[in-house]
Amino acid sequence: MCIIMATLEEIKDKTSEIIREIKKAIIGYDREIEIIIATLYANGHALLEGVPGIAKTTLARALVKVLGLNEKERILIDNIPYKGFSRIQFTPDLMPSDITGSLVFNPLTKDFEPRLGPIFSYIVLADEINRATPRTQSAMLQAMQEREVTIGDKTFPLENRSLGKFFYVIATENPIEMEGTYPLPEAQLDRFMVRIIMEYPSSLEDEKEIYKLHAYKLGEPVENLDSVVTPRWVVETQNFIAKNIRVSEAMLDYIARIIRATRPDVFKGVRRFFELGASPRAGIMLIKISKALAAMRGSSVVEARDVEKAIFHVLNHRLIPNIDLVIEYGGDFGAKMKVINEGLKYVIDAVT
Repeated sequence: MCIIMATLEEIKDKTSEIIREIKKAIIGYDREIEIIIATLYANGHALLEGVPGIAKTTLARALVKVLGLNEKERILIDNIPYKGFSRIQFTPDLMPSDITGSLVFNPLTKDFEPRLGPIFSYIVLADEINRATPRTQSAMLQAMQEREVTIGDKTFPLENRSLGKFFYVIATENPIEMEGTYPLPEAQLDRFMVRIIMEYPSSLEDEKEIYKLHAYKLGEPVENLDSVVTPRWVVETQNFIAKNIRVSEAMLDYIARIIRATRPDVFKGVRRFFELGASPRAGIMLIKISKALAAMRGSSVVEARDVEKAIFHVLNHRLIPNIDLVIEYGGDFGAKMKVINEGLKYVIDAVT
């Protein structure tokens, strides 16, 4: 049985240590690092979106290292072997069984037995997830929502919290390359707690520091990172945050008014920015990650700053921007994000 041992002070201190260790391999992207950790603490999943070469995969691998997980080790829990980390390269020819596993005939027993796929891991990196066909993408739906996989007539858990086993999906995709890709359907996008938009380095100094970091290394800096916490500590932290971080009635009201104000049929002023607003699930996700962010700064109570720090990452893939304004701003992916960002600022100003 998992005993809750985490404390607010420990969560704050360990999180700072995790961030310091990750930043040995990742220059800049402070907010992105914070959000991906908060998503883990909130027991969600993250989608990293950005052009090639800006450390999306490296960020996922860095998190794996600081949690003391690896690709080679298999951990047996209730007779199910789990890997610490699996990287699945999504391609058009990838089949659902390549992810979840399948039934294989055993000539010795003259019966079919399950062969478990790479999704049986603590952290799964779904690299370039939008390159696989919708059929293969849908294989992730049950795993991400119910945290279990059905193979044949048996259902296998992907999570065993009492024994320190969590399940976290980090997916990546490239927003500018459309040829040979299959955009994620809304149902699958909604399984991700956050979509983290990773852009080019924000300053000349950051870019120079990136070059310095790699200039005298043959391998990747991420390989030299040390583990900071254990998977069991992560589960204890998730439990502590869920049970002990409070959301006041006033804060619930604030979040509910924000979510409702994104809907054009509720708040006419937002029609300039959005064609479709956020659902109640978006509000639930916003509450959960706001609680994690509050705990990370050592507070037992969610404040408006926690909500406002998370809101763009939680809602940018759950809102449909006004196409006319998107075209006015240039019509590309950056224009969509600009419209959503301006719309959310408008909503926050309107409800405060």
